[in-house]
Amino acid sequence: MKKTVLPFIFILAAFASRGQSLDEVLAKYTEALGGKAKLAALTSIYMEAVAVRPSGDEVVTKTWKVNNQGMRREINFGMGNIVSIVTDKEGWSSNPRSGGKFEPMTPEMVQMQQGELDCAGPLVDYAAKGHKAELAGKEDVNGVSCHVVKLTTKSGREITYYIDPNTYYIARMKMKGGGMGMRGGGGNNPNAQGAPPQDREFITDYSDYRKTEEGYVFAWTTTIVGMGASSNIEKVEVNKPVDPNLFKPQ
Repeated sequence: MKKTVLPFIFILAAFASRGQSLDEVLAKYTEALGGKAKLAALTSIYMEAVAVRPSGDEVVTKTWKVNNQGMRREINFGMGNIVSIVTDKEGWSSNPRSGGKFEPMTPEMVQMQQGELDCAGPLVDYAAKGHKAELAGKEDVNGVSCHVVKLTTKSGREITYYIDPNTYYIARMKMKGGGMGMRGGGGNNPNAQGAPPQDREFITDYSDYRKTEEGYVFAWTTTIVGMGASSNIEKVEVNKPVDPNLFKPQ
């Protein structure tokens, strides 16, 4: 009896100690956000967020997204507005320096921000979207040992995600340049000085995850490490009609 039981116990112990695979981690991440089917049904997002700068000034951000079609982000920082529009083909931006006139983005800037058109986020069904990913061990994020997932998008952009093993939500994201957010909600918004340079590394922490009435989960607080301010969502609407004129430079 002992000869039969002991090997079985060793097998169970070995299985229990086995590290999770990339597919297992991302499957739990996808399930934590509502599941693959639900995320596939995410067609549009509208968000309003407020950040308080060290000076005490408020920065209000409004973002409209239609999945794989267009995004418009308006940032009001008291002294004027910064507006960026990105579609699956081109993009434009305006700011007080241009007198509010829209100017075409460079192809590099358009490509940098087009990842945000994916409302579900690049980690969900990443391979089918043409991205590559690898599980790169664990790292501490604010006292939690998180799974590290390194993603290379089909356009060649490298993004590192830190996934909390307790909730399977993203706790931190690291990337160069601005634009592409965590999963279509909150991401690396440009600051009041305009879009960040492509070679600058940004580290964004995500917290205060909440579920909408429709069952979609978003991080209601995003903090760009080193900038001294957090952005807090005040309103989220999903799968509501979006005026297509918002994605035109007018």
